[in-house]
Amino acid sequence: MEQHGQVRLLTMNRPQRRNALNANLIEALNRALGTAESDPGTAAIVLLGAGHSFCAGADLNYLLELDGRGETPTPFLRTVSALATRLETSPLPIVAALHGHAVAGGIELALACDIVVAATGTLIGDGHIRNNLLPAAGAAVRMPHILGHAIARRLALTGELIRADRLADTGWPHEVVPEGEVVAVAVRIAQTLAQVHGPAQSGYKRLLARTSTLPADAALAQELEAFDDHWAAHDVAASLRQFINRPNTSRSEQSA
Repeated sequence: MEQHGQVRLLTMNRPQRRNALNANLIEALNRALGTAESDPGTAAIVLLGAGHSFCAGADLNYLLELDGRGETPTPFLRTVSALATRLETSPLPIVAALHGHAVAGGIELALACDIVVAATGTLIGDGHIRNNLLPAAGAAVRMPHILGHAIARRLALTGELIRADRLADTGWPHEVVPEGEVVAVAVRIAQTLAQVHGPAQSGYKRLLARTSTLPADAALAQELEAFDDHWAAHDVAASLRQFINRPNTSRSEQSA
């Protein structure tokens, strides 16, 4: 872990395995995320990988080790899925900094983050079917929603890896930058997110996660319910009075 003001860097640290996911790495990430969330001095997170890649997916040797013990990998993959959901619903905004490879479980973790910055040459893809696997940590759910159905089907059903700059037109990754700049840009964006950290930001993030796959009428009802709960719990009226009574507040600013 590394701290830049209010921004906490969480680094996946299995560089010799391209940060492939095993039980120890998932446990370490969960522990580091909990520490960051409980630290009042941390208002945003950057998730990155040590060495030459962000994350190359689940450690296939670990899956085979489980099979050799007569165990299905499903309980382990359930923990990977739960971590992705935890990233998606964390009260802190999370920026993923991609380089090298973001494949299979790697793209699944990135899809669960709020903002994604990628180095130009990062190879991004689903990749599961090339190893006769299906996804288990959100690719089939989040990829169509975030990337759009057309590109999601291409990545899912070909298993091919695409350079980050070729995905730029989809709006995801959100920024594609030269290799040497990816962490600095991710930290800068995280610092911008940290400037508006608070209950409204955390509540909005939860709302986005909760409503993303709901039908429109149910999502709209959830939005109104969330507004009502937030208004009652966080003395929003006092914040509005403080804003309106600021010196030099123009009339046009006195509206939502």
